[in-house]
Amino acid sequence: MDLSEQINQLETDLLEIDSLLDKSERTRVQDVLKLEQKKIEKEISVKRNQKEQLAKREADPTSASKAYTVKINNYGWDQSENFVKIYITLNGVHKIAPENVKVTFTERSFVLLVNDLDGKNHQMTINNLLNPVNVQDSSKKIKSDMVLVMCKKKTTKKWECLTQVQKQIKEKDKPSVNPEENADPSDGLMSMLKKMYSDGDDEMKRTINKAWSESQDKKAKGDGDINNMGMF
Repeated sequence: MDLSEQINQLETDLLEIDSLLDKSERTRVQDVLKLEQKKIEKEISVKRNQKEQLAKREADPTSASKAYTVKINNYGWDQSENFVKIYITLNGVHKIAPENVKVTFTERSFVLLVNDLDGKNHQMTINNLLNPVNVQDSSKKIKSDMVLVMCKKKTTKKWECLTQVQKQIKEKDKPSVNPEENADPSDGLMSMLKKMYSDGDDEMKRTINKAWSESQDKKAKGDGDINNMGMF
Protein backbone atom coordinates (compact mmCIF):
# COMPACT_ATOMS: atom_id res chain seq x y z
CA MET A 1 0.00 0.00 0.00
CA ASP A 2 1.56 3.28 -1.10
CA LEU A 3 1.39 6.54 0.85
CA SER A 4 -1.65 7.86 -1.04
CA GLU A 5 -3.65 4.73 -0.20
CA GLN A 6 -2.53 4.90 3.44
CA ILE A 7 -3.65 8.52 3.67
CA ASN A 8 -7.02 7.66 2.09
CA GLN A 9 -7.56 4.85 4.58
CA LEU A 10 -6.72 7.12 7.50
CA GLU A 11 -9.01 9.86 6.24
CA THR A 12 -11.85 7.32 5.93
CA ASP A 13 -11.20 6.20 9.52
CA LEU A 14 -11.29 9.83 10.62
CA LEU A 15 -14.66 10.43 8.95
CA GLU A 16 -16.11 7.41 10.70
CA ILE A 17 -14.83 8.60 14.07
CA ASP A 18 -16.36 12.03 13.41
CA SER A 19 -19.66 10.32 12.70
CA LEU A 20 -19.46 8.28 15.90
CA LEU A 21 -18.67 11.40 17.90
CA ASP A 22 -21.81 13.10 16.59
CA LYS A 23 -23.92 10.11 17.67
CA SER A 24 -22.21 9.46 21.00
CA GLU A 25 -23.87 10.78 24.16
CA ARG A 26 -21.62 9.38 26.88
CA THR A 27 -18.65 11.50 27.96
CA ARG A 28 -16.30 8.57 28.47
CA VAL A 29 -16.96 7.24 24.98
CA GLN A 30 -16.48 10.72 23.53
CA ASP A 31 -13.12 11.08 25.29
CA VAL A 32 -11.90 7.76 23.84
CA LEU A 33 -13.02 8.74 20.35
CA LYS A 34 -11.35 12.16 20.62
CA LEU A 35 -8.05 10.56 21.61
CA GLU A 36 -8.20 8.25 18.59
CA GLN A 37 -9.19 11.22 16.43
CA LYS A 38 -6.05 13.16 17.45
CA LYS A 39 -3.90 10.09 16.89
CA ILE A 40 -5.18 9.61 13.34
CA GLU A 41 -4.88 13.32 12.53
CA LYS A 42 -1.22 13.22 13.59
CA GLU A 43 -0.59 10.10 11.52
CA ILE A 44 -2.19 11.72 8.47
CA SER A 45 0.05 14.77 8.90
CA VAL A 46 3.17 12.57 9.03
CA LYS A 47 2.12 10.58 5.95
CA ARG A 48 1.41 13.77 3.99
CA ASN A 49 4.84 15.11 4.91
CA GLN A 50 6.44 11.88 3.73
CA LYS A 51 4.47 12.06 0.48
CA GLU A 52 5.65 15.61 -0.17
CA GLN A 53 9.28 14.66 0.39
CA LEU A 54 8.93 11.63 -1.87
CA ALA A 55 7.46 13.83 -4.60
CA LYS A 56 10.40 16.23 -4.28
CA ARG A 57 12.92 13.41 -4.59
CA GLU A 58 11.14 12.00 -7.63
CA ALA A 59 11.15 15.46 -9.23
CA ASP A 60 14.87 15.88 -8.45
CA PRO A 61 16.54 12.52 -7.73
CA THR A 62 19.86 14.21 -7.00
CA SER A 63 18.46 16.40 -4.18
CA ALA A 64 19.53 13.99 -1.41
CA SER A 65 23.04 13.63 -2.82
CA LYS A 66 23.39 17.43 -3.00
CA ALA A 67 22.71 17.82 0.72
CA TYR A 68 25.79 18.06 2.91
CA THR A 69 26.41 15.40 5.55
CA VAL A 70 26.48 16.12 9.28
CA LYS A 71 28.26 13.74 11.65
CA ILE A 72 26.23 12.50 14.61
CA ASN A 73 28.33 12.52 17.78
CA ASN A 74 25.74 12.56 20.55
CA TYR A 75 23.93 9.43 21.60
CA GLY A 76 22.90 7.40 24.62
CA TRP A 77 23.03 3.66 25.11
CA ASP A 78 21.95 0.91 27.43
CA GLN A 79 21.49 -2.84 27.20
CA SER A 80 19.24 -5.76 27.97
CA GLU A 81 20.22 -9.39 28.19
CA ASN A 82 20.05 -9.81 24.42
CA PHE A 83 20.48 -6.35 22.91
CA VAL A 84 22.71 -3.28 23.07
CA LYS A 85 20.51 -0.27 22.35
CA ILE A 86 21.81 3.03 20.98
CA TYR A 87 19.52 6.07 21.12
CA ILE A 88 20.10 8.88 18.60
CA THR A 89 17.95 12.00 18.90
CA LEU A 90 17.07 13.63 15.56
CA ASN A 91 14.23 16.13 15.56
CA GLY A 92 11.62 15.30 12.95
CA VAL A 93 13.14 11.97 11.89
CA HIS A 94 9.76 10.25 12.29
CA LYS A 95 8.29 12.60 9.68
CA ILE A 96 10.57 11.62 6.81
CA ALA A 97 10.15 8.55 4.61
CA PRO A 98 11.28 5.37 6.44
CA GLU A 99 13.52 4.39 3.52
CA ASN A 100 15.58 7.52 4.22
CA VAL A 101 16.83 5.93 7.45
CA LYS A 102 19.33 3.14 6.84
CA VAL A 103 21.61 1.19 9.17
CA THR A 104 24.39 -1.09 7.93
CA PHE A 105 25.78 -3.63 10.41
CA THR A 106 28.94 -5.71 10.62
CA GLU A 107 29.98 -7.93 13.52
CA ARG A 108 31.94 -5.10 15.13
CA SER A 109 30.42 -1.89 13.71
CA PHE A 110 27.40 -0.11 12.33
CA VAL A 111 26.73 2.95 10.18
CA LEU A 112 23.52 4.96 10.49
CA LEU A 113 22.65 7.20 7.54
CA VAL A 114 19.63 9.52 7.59
CA ASN A 115 19.07 11.21 4.23
CA ASP A 116 17.35 14.52 3.56
CA LEU A 117 16.34 15.56 7.05
CA ASP A 118 15.91 19.34 7.17
CA GLY A 119 17.98 19.62 3.99
CA LYS A 120 20.91 17.68 5.43
CA ASN A 121 22.16 14.10 5.58
CA HIS A 122 23.10 12.77 9.02
CA GLN A 123 25.64 10.01 9.54
CA MET A 124 26.85 8.11 12.59
CA THR A 125 29.63 5.53 12.45
CA ILE A 126 30.51 3.30 15.42
CA ASN A 127 33.54 1.06 14.92
CA ASN A 128 35.22 -1.49 17.18
CA LEU A 129 32.17 -2.53 19.18
CA LEU A 130 33.22 -4.10 22.45
CA ASN A 131 31.88 -7.53 21.46
CA PRO A 132 30.68 -9.04 18.19
CA VAL A 133 26.99 -8.73 17.30
CA ASN A 134 24.62 -10.83 15.25
CA VAL A 135 24.22 -8.91 11.97
CA GLN A 136 21.05 -10.66 10.80
CA ASP A 137 19.12 -10.03 14.03
CA SER A 138 20.27 -6.43 14.52
CA SER A 139 17.81 -3.73 13.46
CA LYS A 140 16.56 -0.16 13.82
CA LYS A 141 13.37 1.45 15.03
CA ILE A 142 12.15 4.93 14.18
CA LYS A 143 10.46 6.68 17.09
CA SER A 144 9.28 10.23 17.67
CA ASP A 145 12.37 12.45 17.11
CA MET A 146 14.62 9.44 17.64
CA VAL A 147 16.31 6.49 15.94
CA LEU A 148 16.87 3.39 18.05
CA VAL A 149 19.65 1.10 16.81
CA MET A 150 19.41 -2.40 18.28
CA CYS A 151 22.57 -4.54 18.14
CA LYS A 152 21.80 -8.20 18.86
CA LYS A 153 24.38 -9.64 21.21
CA LYS A 154 26.03 -12.92 20.25
CA THR A 155 26.17 -13.81 23.94
CA THR A 156 24.26 -12.53 26.96
CA LYS A 157 27.46 -11.18 28.51
CA LYS A 158 27.07 -7.68 29.97
CA TRP A 159 28.96 -4.93 28.13
CA GLU A 160 30.92 -2.52 30.34
CA CYS A 161 31.42 -0.08 27.43
CA LEU A 162 30.06 0.33 23.92
CA THR A 163 33.43 0.16 22.11
CA GLN A 164 36.94 -1.17 22.58
CA VAL A 165 38.32 2.37 22.50
CA GLN A 166 36.05 3.43 25.38
CA LYS A 167 37.22 0.42 27.38
CA GLN A 168 40.89 1.32 26.80
CA ILE A 169 40.25 4.91 27.93
CA LYS A 170 38.40 3.68 31.01
CA GLU A 171 41.25 1.34 31.97
CA LYS A 172 43.83 4.06 31.32
CA ASP A 173 42.00 6.43 33.68
CA LYS A 174 41.97 3.91 36.54
CA PRO A 175 44.39 4.97 39.33
CA SER A 176 47.49 2.82 39.42
CA VAL A 177 47.93 0.67 42.52
CA ASN A 178 51.35 0.35 44.11
CA PRO A 179 51.48 -2.89 46.16
CA GLU A 180 54.22 -1.46 48.36
CA GLU A 181 51.97 1.37 49.45
CA ASN A 182 49.31 -1.08 50.56
CA ALA A 183 51.66 -3.36 52.50
CA ASP A 184 51.40 -1.24 55.65
CA PRO A 185 48.99 1.69 56.03
CA SER A 186 51.45 3.53 58.25
CA ASP A 187 54.02 3.48 55.42
CA GLY A 188 51.63 5.36 53.19
CA LEU A 189 50.95 7.89 55.94
CA MET A 190 54.66 8.39 56.50
CA SER A 191 55.28 8.95 52.80
CA MET A 192 52.49 11.52 52.63
CA LEU A 193 53.75 13.40 55.72
CA LYS A 194 57.31 13.44 54.44
CA LYS A 195 56.19 14.89 51.12
CA MET A 196 54.05 17.53 52.86
CA TYR A 197 57.00 18.50 55.08
CA SER A 198 59.42 18.58 52.16
CA ASP A 199 57.16 20.65 49.91
CA GLY A 200 55.54 22.80 52.57
CA ASP A 201 56.33 26.34 53.65
CA ASP A 202 57.58 27.33 57.12
CA GLU A 203 54.06 27.42 58.54
CA MET A 204 53.34 23.91 57.26
CA LYS A 205 56.61 22.58 58.72
CA ARG A 206 55.86 24.16 62.12
CA THR A 207 52.41 22.57 62.10
CA ILE A 208 53.79 19.13 61.28
CA ASN A 209 56.56 19.47 63.89
CA LYS A 210 53.97 20.42 66.50
CA ALA A 211 51.81 17.42 65.61
CA TRP A 212 54.87 15.20 65.76
CA SER A 213 55.85 16.48 69.22
CA GLU A 214 52.33 15.99 70.55
CA SER A 215 52.20 12.45 69.18
CA GLN A 216 55.49 11.63 70.91
CA ASP A 217 54.13 12.96 74.20
CA LYS A 218 51.05 10.76 73.83
CA LYS A 219 53.20 7.78 72.94
CA ALA A 220 55.32 8.31 76.06
CA LYS A 221 52.13 8.29 78.14
CA GLY A 222 50.98 5.10 76.42
CA ASP A 223 48.00 6.54 74.51
CA GLY A 224 49.62 7.37 71.18
CA ASP A 225 49.19 5.24 68.06
CA ILE A 226 51.69 6.78 65.64
CA ASN A 227 54.83 4.67 65.33
CA ASN A 228 58.33 5.63 64.34
CA MET A 229 57.67 9.00 62.76
CA GLY A 230 61.29 10.06 63.21
CA MET A 231 61.77 11.89 59.98
CA PHE A 232 62.60 15.48 60.91
